[in-house]
Amino acid sequence: MEDKSANAGTEVPAPAAAEAPAPSHLEKQEQHQNAQEQPQQPPQPTQQQSTQRQPPQEQVAPTKSTPQRRPQVTPRDRFNHQSLGVSLNSNVKQARVLMVGAGGIGCELLKNLVLTGFGEIHVVDLDTIDLSNLNRQFLFGHEHIKKSKALVAKDAAQKFNPNVRIVAHHANIKDAQFSVSWFRGFRVVFNALDNLEARRHVNRMCLAADVPLVESGTTGFNGQVQVIKKGVTACYDCTPKEAPKSFPVCTIRSTPSQPIHCIVWAKSYLLNEIFGTSEDQAVFDHSEDAENASEIEELRRESQALKKIREAVGTPEFPRMLFDKVFNADIERLRSVEDMWKSRRAPEPLKYETLMDQAKDATAAKSSVLANDQNVWSLEESLVVFNDSLERLSKRLLELKNAKEESAPEPVITFDKDDQDTLDFVASSANIRSTIFGIDRKSRFDIKQMAGNIIPAIATTNAIVAGLCVLQAFKVLKGEYSEAKEVFLTPFAPARLLAPDRSREPNAACPVCGVFNTAVTVDPSRTTLHDLVDGLLRKHLGFSEKDFVLNNEVGILYDPDETDNLPKKLVELGIGDGSFLTVIDEDDEDAWVNVVISVEEGSFGEDESPFQSSSAEHPEIPRKPKKAAPAETNGAADQNGDDAVEEVGAPKGVKRTRPDDDGGQPLKKARMAESAGDDIVVIEDAGGAIVIGDD
Repeated sequence: MEDKSANAGTEVPAPAAAEAPAPSHLEKQEQHQNAQEQPQQPPQPTQQQSTQRQPPQEQVAPTKSTPQRRPQVTPRDRFNHQSLGVSLNSNVKQARVLMVGAGGIGCELLKNLVLTGFGEIHVVDLDTIDLSNLNRQFLFGHEHIKKSKALVAKDAAQKFNPNVRIVAHHANIKDAQFSVSWFRGFRVVFNALDNLEARRHVNRMCLAADVPLVESGTTGFNGQVQVIKKGVTACYDCTPKEAPKSFPVCTIRSTPSQPIHCIVWAKSYLLNEIFGTSEDQAVFDHSEDAENASEIEELRRESQALKKIREAVGTPEFPRMLFDKVFNADIERLRSVEDMWKSRRAPEPLKYETLMDQAKDATAAKSSVLANDQNVWSLEESLVVFNDSLERLSKRLLELKNAKEESAPEPVITFDKDDQDTLDFVASSANIRSTIFGIDRKSRFDIKQMAGNIIPAIATTNAIVAGLCVLQAFKVLKGEYSEAKEVFLTPFAPARLLAPDRSREPNAACPVCGVFNTAVTVDPSRTTLHDLVDGLLRKHLGFSEKDFVLNNEVGILYDPDETDNLPKKLVELGIGDGSFLTVIDEDDEDAWVNVVISVEEGSFGEDESPFQSSSAEHPEIPRKPKKAAPAETNGAADQNGDDAVEEVGAPKGVKRTRPDDDGGQPLKKARMAESAGDDIVVIEDAGGAIVIGDD
């Protein structure tokens, strides 16, 4: 199945059939025939002679003396025509598609889409290019660092096929400009994201717009591609995602409480600032966070100070300068924020000279300290290893700089669990920081396991997954959703590299796709909440005999006991273009599924209705699935004599979502402000693995 179009998007010419010459040979043959036969053609008759001699409705079949010229096509389009077929190739050339994310998967996917000849491609990405992206995001080069990923990717990919129209948006896909009506303008949407919330947002928008979505993702060597079509296949949220452990960036930098916090700080922040690329953006998910803006800005200032310390690499003062900065001055600054330590132990800054005086015995025993992986180093032993690793790393970096060619980029040293120098630096730095914050120290052996179990972004995985996305998109364009597969890339599985499975059916209890979607056009400055509750919900959608609750992203707008908002205009409630409203039927016996209304802005005359619905009057809204009656128990661990069966896919210790849950919307009034999410570092639950996002 997957091999049928495996070469789509490349420019290697397909072998010609035996009975027909190759296209290039055929064109030469036609040109030769035209050159020979043109002089022998008789003069053209006049219009009167032509009318007399030829039947008016009769068409003369082409002969050898009047060869037909084939339309000129590019070699790439000829190959796509041969490999995809006339109909599919035509659909591809006319398709208007959206790709969200221009990172690891996005770069490979955009290249594939352009080479395949998709007619119009929109690319949305808010991120800028970082040095750490260049080893796997091949549309970018050193000259593009700090520039927009979307804009640079457009310029680079356009060279592959100038006939394709590429539109780049350096913006957040959650911005109001990317509304449901905007999503409706696309034939297919491709997700190339690594951010959970953004993926859920695109999933929701595609369901509301009824546009097919090709969802994809990678984790190290593993990958997955899934086709999502409302009412046909399961959506991204149909199965609960195991929530990864997440730590705010300010926890890592300011208030660590676990050894892993200090290890991540040493490896992904300190090592990179001194010997690698400044600020490893691949680890930290910097989302918009107004509350932490000042803290993030302070951290950037710290980064600038560390860059000055880098200039002292290799000098005798270098270890003291670095120690005083990160283990004394920075800690004193944190202690000055008194409110931060009201409910937790304040960190204790360290002085380099004092600790060095205490470390005389450890310095004398340096060889034995370095030789033993299993021992947990004392604070003094950690300082000895810290200084020794800095000396080794400084020497390596200076040698790399001396050997560097003038045009080559600045050399860097990156972490490798099998690199003793970087491992010693991370282990000693993490243990010193753990002591400062009153956290248990770990042995180098333990730290190697925790810091080394990092899941990197792999270029080959991105390329394979991007190719699978295009293959699944072909089935979407042909409307063959029954042939679409959920494909898993599992290189270490015993069976095979690619494991395709049939698409899962929608989960009727899914709070995202198990809803009734509709849209309403309003004038927020004129339309009131009463207009929607009474005119749209009760009269138009048929909720007149029901008790219901109306929510938006912030909280409750209306319920039978909360009517204060009814006379307010929608603009006063923060409802406008791109907003979503959710109607929850509170009938316990025969409840309808939740109704999700996407709001679009428009204008109406004074004598017109203040809203316009996209659905017919009194539409058929599905009923919620009946809850299964609990089985009678005899008070023992088994049910009706049979062993209890645990629900498949339900993670242990995790509260299951109620079937009538509306997606976790807070039960608070709409007057409350929406809080922004914190910046996070994602830590997998199993084994403390750090997932490096490929943004």
